[in-house]
Amino acid sequence: MTNGVDDWLASHSLVETTEIISRTAFPWADALEARWRDIRAEMDAVLGDRDALPAMQSISPTQYTITRAPIWKVYLFRAYGERAEENCRRCPVTAALIDEIPDLEVAFFSILEPGAHLRAHRGFYKGLVRAHLGLKVPEPRERVRIRVGRETIHWREGELVLFDDTYRHEAWNETDGVRVVLLIDVARPFPPPLARLNRAFLRLARLTPLVRTAVRNHRAWEKAYYAGGGPERGGRDGVQPEGGVRPAA
Repeated sequence: MTNGVDDWLASHSLVETTEIISRTAFPWADALEARWRDIRAEMDAVLGDRDALPAMQSISPTQYTITRAPIWKVYLFRAYGERAEENCRRCPVTAALIDEIPDLEVAFFSILEPGAHLRAHRGFYKGLVRAHLGLKVPEPRERVRIRVGRETIHWREGELVLFDDTYRHEAWNETDGVRVVLLIDVARPFPPPLARLNRAFLRLARLTPLVRTAVRNHRAWEKAYYAGGGPERGGRDGVQPEGGVRPAA
């Protein structure tokens, strides 16, 4: 989006337009924090098959601008009107909690491998708000962080933080452990007429080639993974991404 559109959206936002956003308008944040240990238990089971999970850029090839190495892995639940039914069935508590979040666009386990660095980038649209629920944060915690604009967030297990991803942000995991958050994108709160317009725009965005390509790539991964036995048999991220070069193994 252009700065002009972002500025116009910011001027009508019902929540802060600073880097960090308070949780007052997002009552579901408390529900996620209250059940974070249950979500963590399901996430631990998923991590038992970590090598088979897809790298972000094998789902969305545009992410090659952030990293070309398979250091950022994902386990998707919802994205742009699509629901990953098999993944949701495997993590029923997490899926049920996500299903209760109004105006949700995206939800997935976001996994940073040891030593990972995601280059600075920014979200394309001010009409979304991003949340991270800390699930697995290795020590030393001060070496696991995300810089958003002029602010730096050090994740805490069981703590949810909301931020505006249209500020340039950059993430590091400078430890020997794996960092995992539940990443969520929801529609930004606006007055009713603009809220309806924002939801309509987000529905239209689902039809763009970039989004449709990512959806098809994830469907292909999910089909291959579970057809091959899924968590019972494991495997590797072997789906050739549409619209991009297969990442290094």
